[in-house]
Amino acid sequence: MSRPELILASASPRRVELLAQIGVVPDRIEPADIDETPLEGETPPQLAARLAQSKCAVIAERHPGALVLAADTVVAVGRRYLEKAADEAEAARFLSLLSGRNHHVLTGVAVALGERRAERVNDTRVSFKPLSEDEIARYVASGEWRGKAGGYGIQGLAAGFVRQIIGSHSSVVGLPLYETRQLLTGLGYQPQ
Repeated sequence: MSRPELILASASPRRVELLAQIGVVPDRIEPADIDETPLEGETPPQLAARLAQSKCAVIAERHPGALVLAADTVVAVGRRYLEKAADEAEAARFLSLLSGRNHHVLTGVAVALGERRAERVNDTRVSFKPLSEDEIARYVASGEWRGKAGGYGIQGLAAGFVRQIIGSHSSVVGLPLYETRQLLTGLGYQPQ
């Protein structure tokens, strides 16, 4: 039996790099354009799961014979979501909120092959050191916050802000590799 075409429903270059670490190379990359507005009363884990499932469903409907992989990352402080910062001022506000606190990075992963569907949400707790105004200003000036949930990327300069991670480092980057591999192999896909 031949392996089905694997479509990654994400435009994130970080996810492509992470998949390569576990021997998975998508045949195609096709981002799903969905409304990512949180629903009333939706918790951060529910949001991460729903967004990943919705992205997966959109692409699976377009390609019924393909194996589709989708993911979405939500950064949460309590029940508050920190989306991708819209501008420098919002990035600075996010970093001020995260300063000296724990927060959760929730990454939902969903796969589909025909009628078969599966999903997981990885919850990783990240603890930031207290940040000075100068550290926040320098990080914001670096531009690394652009396009990243919570206004930071752990794989860059912000790694120096992290006191502790309890969970999956790869999930904080954008894709929990253990869960992703389990979901793919559960649908019969064997990484190289």
